[in-house]
Amino acid sequence: MPKRTIGLYTKVSEQEKERIDEKMQLLGTNNMRGYLRKMAVEGYIVCIDVTCIQELVMLLRSISSNINQIAKRTNETGNFYAEEMKELQKQYQKIWCSVEQILSQFL
Repeated sequence: MPKRTIGLYTKVSEQEKERIDEKMQLLGTNNMRGYLRKMAVEGYIVCIDVTCIQELVMLLRSISSNINQIAKRTNETGNFYAEEMKELQKQYQKIWCSVEQILSQFL
């Protein structure tokens, strides 16, 4: 076993301590130093690229704005145009392509 000569110290909030306790209980250990050392040295870091989700949110905002504009104009004039429906369908298709792309990364 390697000699441990360097001390590392930190403080946590009450909520963080409760979460650490929960995780230790799930693991079935009560050795906090061992648990913290193991997690710091061998724990996983999860990094998720959310650029595709950001694009999806932009598309959703765009289509939502278009729907609101169409609804307002339809309420004012009583007319709904086929070109507007085609544009909404194109944007809807873009959204589903983005959703499928995101889902394929997780499956």
